[in-house]
Parts: sequence; structure tokens; C-alpha cells
Amino acid sequence: MALFLSGVLTGSKVMQQRHLRQARIMQAAIQQRWQRDNPWTWQLKHVRWFLTQHLKDHSDATRYYYRLTALLVWKRLGNDREMLI
Repeated sequence: MALFLSGVLTGSKVMQQRHLRQARIMQAAIQQRWQRDNPWTWQLKHVRWFLTQHLKDHSDATRYYYRLTALLVWKRLGNDREMLI
């Protein structure tokens, strides 16, 4: 995941580590649910599911930070459009 996001990670080292940790958590959840461990195989529905269903019992702040990470993943996948969530 570090190699995957290396081109889009900016900011402080702490924020980069946070995004990497959260991206790995997203990857594990999507892998468990849909058997898609490679972010290149993810579709919008996988990321939306993670943000809306997997994180539904988490705080607003947690969901916000995961959404930032999801936007980085989406940007890395070459999708310039905003994810409509």
C-alpha cells in the first residue's frame, strides 16, 4: 500500500503514516468482504461500502479522516472526479 500511495502522499510524516495505516485497514476490509486485495481492482462501490457501512458505528471525525484517505486512493487510481458519497 505504501508503494501504491507514494505518488499522492503529501504533508507531514505523521499524516502520511495515518493515511497508510487507514488505507491498509480499508484494504483488509475490502479483501474480507469482496476478496479484492489489490486497490487497482477496487470499484467505487467498494470504497463507498467501506465508508458508509463498515464505518457506520464510528465517529464523524473517524469517518472524515477515512474519507480523506479514500480520496487519496481514488486520486491514485486516476479518477479525478469527486466521489459522491
